[in-house]
Amino acid sequence: MHTLAFDGRLGASGDMILAALLDAGADPAALEPVTAALDLDYRIDDTVKCGIAATTVDVVLTDAGDNRDSSSHDGGHGHVHDHDHGDSESHDHGHVHDHDRGDSSQHDHGHVHDHGDSSDAVPAEGHGPHRSYLEVCEIVEGMALDEAIERDALAIFELLGEAEASVHGESLEDIHFHEVGADDAIADVVGAVVLVHDLDPERIVTTPLSTGGGSVGMSHGEYPVPTPAVVEIAERADWSLRGGPVDAELLTPTGAAILGHLADGVESLPALELEASGYGAGGYDLDPHPNVLRVLVGDGGRKLHRDDIAVLETNLDDATPEVLGSLQETLADAGARDVSIVPVTMKKSRPGHLVKVICKPEDRKRVARALAEETGTLGVREAGATHRWIADREFESVELELEGETYEVTVKIASDADGEVYDVSAEYDDAAAVAAETKLAIREVLRLAERAFGSMN
Repeated sequence: MHTLAFDGRLGASGDMILAALLDAGADPAALEPVTAALDLDYRIDDTVKCGIAATTVDVVLTDAGDNRDSSSHDGGHGHVHDHDHGDSESHDHGHVHDHDRGDSSQHDHGHVHDHGDSSDAVPAEGHGPHRSYLEVCEIVEGMALDEAIERDALAIFELLGEAEASVHGESLEDIHFHEVGADDAIADVVGAVVLVHDLDPERIVTTPLSTGGGSVGMSHGEYPVPTPAVVEIAERADWSLRGGPVDAELLTPTGAAILGHLADGVESLPALELEASGYGAGGYDLDPHPNVLRVLVGDGGRKLHRDDIAVLETNLDDATPEVLGSLQETLADAGARDVSIVPVTMKKSRPGHLVKVICKPEDRKRVARALAEETGTLGVREAGATHRWIADREFESVELELEGETYEVTVKIASDADGEVYDVSAEYDDAAAVAAETKLAIREVLRLAERAFGSMN
């Protein structure tokens, strides 16, 4: 499976994601619909961070963008922004950028970046109006993007909008973006989606994302890292957060939202047959930590489908065999997908049972209630599992000719997300019924049915 894997140990921002994807081989020409729509350009260059050769991306104004009326830059919302981009503490949504492209330590990674002299380019950060969520959606919808790219970009802004709305106690339709509604943030989000689609992965994952620490100045005041919007996005995302390793804002709302929509969380980088890798540089100098976002591209193992679940459990020391025997059916009626009952030793060395129930998250309250009512338990725990990986399941009937009679047995076929069958199992109840009539062993009927399916395919 073609996989894109982000290594989040130094966080992520929109420009770092752009740079890492370009460094991994995404085509810069794919960004043209964005630059045409926004009067902006992407300045792509190279640098070195703690010995790591990496790519940088800065969103800058074109001549048309540079001539816009400066009175529109705050969008009428009265937000104050630091536009001193020569200062080493200037921020791109929380990341510091080094704009000194004359450093002899810079390297060429094989990309063609003939942008001319960028020393006089005006960074787009802070320029352009700050827009409402609906206004941003209108701009994205007007870019004439491919349908799939537009859908992903809008989903990322919806995630950003929901996070902002939750933080400020407003509705999604009424929310006004601050930093993430400006032209450069739109260029970051849409550009990242365009480049991801150019690489065309079947699966995107990220390791836990580092947030950094300390505090950061925002349009509403000084906030601890991770910022409120990042926290809200992380609650909706599949991946996990971790603090440090330095006191700086390493994970921005834009970076979090891009990965929040696109990436599944993994605890460590998956096994990959590597095809390419890329490093996208942020602006901080974090010696001895290289301020880069790494992305790996390659073929990974075949994937099962993710299924969101809740796991409920309780310990019982006084349940009768009759009660335990009926739990499978009773809890299934309440929404349980699977029920396991395990003998355990409890306090004072008393024998007991651990009941574990898998259900959908939306069914957990009803299932917990049924479990309590049926067993009399005083408490039901929700375990830490949030999802499982499941196969595609299909059922087919096969015919068996036995002693001049024809019998039907249902066979369950398990396949992965690529459609490759990896297990075939005959249904026990059907096989047991045939065995009862033919006097064959159940195991033999199961074997014959599975072999019959194999001969059909």
